[in-house]
Parts: sequence; C-alpha cells; structure tokens
Amino acid sequence: MKALWQRRKKWIIAGGVLLALALGLFLLPRFINQPAAIEAATVDAAAARAEVTVGDLVSEASAGGEIVAGRAAALALMTGGTIAEIPVEVGDAVRAGDVLLRLETAELERAVGQAEQARIAQEAALATLTAAPTAAQLASAEAAVRSAQVQLDDLLDGPSAAELAAAEADLRAAQADLGAASARLNSATAPADANALRAAQIALDTAQAAATSAAERHSTILVTEPNQFLDAETLATMEEQARAAAQQANADLAAAQQAYDDLANGQPSSVAASQASVASAAAQRDAAQAQFDLLQAGPSATDVAAARSSLAQAERQLEQLVSGPDEATRVSSEVAVEQARLREQWAARNLAEATLLAPFDGVITAVNARPGETAAGVVVEMIDPASLELLLHVDEVDIAQVSPGQAAVVTLETWPDAALPAEVLAIVPQPVTGSELVVYEVRLGLGETELALRAGMTADATLTTGELAGALLLPSEAIEVDRASGVYSVRRVTAGADGAETAEVVEVTVGRRSGGFTQITGGLEAGDVVLIGDSLPVESFIPGP
Repeated sequence: MKALWQRRKKWIIAGGVLLALALGLFLLPRFINQPAAIEAATVDAAAARAEVTVGDLVSEASAGGEIVAGRAAALALMTGGTIAEIPVEVGDAVRAGDVLLRLETAELERAVGQAEQARIAQEAALATLTAAPTAAQLASAEAAVRSAQVQLDDLLDGPSAAELAAAEADLRAAQADLGAASARLNSATAPADANALRAAQIALDTAQAAATSAAERHSTILVTEPNQFLDAETLATMEEQARAAAQQANADLAAAQQAYDDLANGQPSSVAASQASVASAAAQRDAAQAQFDLLQAGPSATDVAAARSSLAQAERQLEQLVSGPDEATRVSSEVAVEQARLREQWAARNLAEATLLAPFDGVITAVNARPGETAAGVVVEMIDPASLELLLHVDEVDIAQVSPGQAAVVTLETWPDAALPAEVLAIVPQPVTGSELVVYEVRLGLGETELALRAGMTADATLTTGELAGALLLPSEAIEVDRASGVYSVRRVTAGADGAETAEVVEVTVGRRSGGFTQITGGLEAGDVVLIGDSLPVESFIPGP
C-alpha cells in the first residue's frame, strides 16, 4: 500500500510540474510584450539610445554570376557537303563577312549552270511563243494546209485506171524478184560438216557464257553506290572497263553465232546475203500487193477520217500562227519560266550557303570540324568581345526590387579591388530550371574598363534597387516587433520638468530598410530619442522593397 502511494505521489508531482511549465509558457509572452510594464519607466543615464534623423535611404540587393557574351553565335551550314577549307582557328579575330568555312562546290556550281541554261531555254520558248510569225512561217503553214487538202481530195476521188495498171505491174515485178531470190538461196544452201558444226556450237556456247558474265559484272557495278572503299571516281573507271568488256563479249558472241549459222545453212559466204535478198524481195512483194489491194478496194472510212484530221490540224496550226497562242498556252509557258527561275535561285542559294561567313565582328571560340569531313551540326562558334555582360542569378525574394535601368557596382574574382559600373539591361521572365532555389537571370551591361574581361569570369554585383530622399531614419536595432501581431514599437525617451528621463512604448509604422537603418513612416518625429537594447533584431521582420 505504501509503495502504491509512493508511485502515485511521483505522478502527482510530475503532473504539477508540467502544469506549472505550461502555465508559465502561456503567460510569459504577455509579460514580455506588456507595454505597461515599461511605460513611464525611469531611464538609466548610461542606456544606449538613438535619435530619429532625416536622411537618404539607399536600398541595395546583391547577387553573383558570370561574364557572358551578349552576342554569341553557334554557326551551322544550311546545306550538307564535304568541307574543303576552314581558314580560321580558335582565338582568331574576324570581321563580319569573313569566310569561316567553305564546302567543296564543284557539284553546286554545275547545278547553278544547268539551272541557268534551263531558265534561258524556257525564256526563249516563251519569246518564240509570243513573237509575231514570220513570212516564212506563214508560207510553210499555208503550204501544209494545201498539201493536206490535196491528199484528202485524191483519196475521195479514188484511183484512176492508170494508177491501177501501174500498181498491178509493180506487184508482178515484185513477185518475179522474190522467185529469183528464193532460187539463189536454195542454190547457196548445202549440208554442213558434222565435226565443224559441233566445234562451232562449242564456240558459240563459250561466247554466250562470256557475254552473260560480262553483262552481269557491268550491271553489278552500275548499281554499286560509292562507299569508304570505292569512291565515285574509281567506280566510274570500273564501269567504263566493264562496259568495254561487255561490248567486246557481245561482238565475239555475234561472230560465233554468224560462224555457226554459216556452217548450219551451208555455203557460209553467200547464205546470209541470199537470205537477206529473199527477205527484202518478200517485203517488196507484200508492199506491192497491199498497195494494189488498197487501190482496188478504194478509200476506207478510216483513211478518209485520218485525211480530214490532218487537214483540220494543218488549218488549226495556221490559225494559231496568225492569231497567236491562246491564254492557257501563254500562261503555261510563263509558269515554266518562273519555275526555271526559282530553280536557278535555289541552286544559287545552295552555292552561297556552301560558304560560312562571320555574322559580326568577333573572336572564334570553337571549331568543331576539319577539312575532308562531312559538315553536320554546329561547326564554328564565336562571340563578340565588345558585348560582354554580367549574367546574374537573383533570388526570387529580391527580384521584385530589380528593374531595367537600375545602377549597379560589379566586382570580379580576378580583380577584387576593382569596381566596375554597370546597369540592369533585362530580366528573364522565366526562372532558371534545374535549380533547387527559384532564381531569375538578370543581364547587366558593363561600363567601359581597361580590364581584360573574359567570358566565364565570376563576379558579384550590388544593385541599387531604390533611393529614398528626406526619410525619417532610425537604426533597425532600436525597433522591437511583436511576432504574433506584427506590431512595431520603440521606447521613446522623454524628459520631465525636473530633468528626469523616462521611457514610454510608442507604436510605429515602418517602410524600407537598408544598411542597418529603417524608414519610420509614422509614430515618431525627427529629433526623437529612443532606447537601444534588450530588443529583438528587426531586420528579419521589417518588410521593404
């Protein structure tokens, strides 16, 4: 029972202690922030004090960054090709328009020449189309109409007796010639020797295989693209050699075929000529027969229609020559001229873009290619040293105080004792990505200096974010703040008639702060004296731009 009482006693004591602590924590701020506790309190003559003064308040913000080029270029070609020349190196100073890189231009120059010739041809065609016809052109067109009319009239009139007799005579003569040629062929044909014919067949097969092999090799080379092992010039040489070999193989095959045919048909020296004579005579006989049949049958509807069409076409050509081209034809020719001009401009632009020029005066900072390589991506990089700026990273807390045109002072890590005048040029509206803190890029223009500034140098800048003239100023350490209510107050010192000093709590309103001073906007007047000490720092709680 006694042990149980002892345990309960410990819990009661512990609970009482916790209750007392909680009550103390609850009441302590009230005693600390109770103005009545210090109102009209007697002031120790040795207490630190400060006077409210009238002065100028300059607001400042600081940030770090690095020197960058305001004008920089990463240059790439608009057209591809093999690099012929790079006349610059890293560190070279160049002027606007200087050549930085040049591609091989033989093919591009050829393309320009071809496009120019095509444009000239189209312009000539348009000029011819729209030019007035000459007397010779009119005479030729009129003659064509007369000729077509005569042909149609003859066709409609039909053949005369004399024409039929002549056609029949031609047919009989052609038949006689065919009979004579056939007799000569029969006499020239004789049985061939079996061994000689077998040898000729072997030679023919060999020649056929050689011709096939040569043709396949030539075809293979034709479809082969240039590569790292075979360039275009080597492939062209190989193609010429393969073509010559194929031609020779075909000639050998023809000779072997001729030799075999001569043996197979007998009397090789005259069989071919006799066969050709028979074929020619047969063709002449067939033509004579067709002509005779045609005259006997009279003109067909198809023949008459064709003759009428020829006459109509000749008349239409004469009419177009007299009246000039129609609107559609003229417009089509003009469009062809314009297309040719555009192709020429395109070819000329490709040729111009094969040369990379410096866009401004500057210094080369990187060369990313070599002669002989294929141009791809960024090949040359450069900056304008005269455009060096300071790129700051300003915290989001301070960015609202920064605006273009504000003055700043810059110090560099390289020359910490030198102060450079600067001015805010621009503020990037988007925050920097990839940063744990929210910061914004601010560009500062640097004043003239003899220092050898380089891109990439680190620097700090102090920006003048605001100036307030004729403000009531008080050291920030003399101001107390109630964190819970956000009320600012001071302990103002007053002297009685007997000369005794007392301190009373006065609520004040504050404005900007800078350099350890805070602007007083209400509650005090110039010359008022306040106590310093036993107060919390106000720097972290007083708002200001």
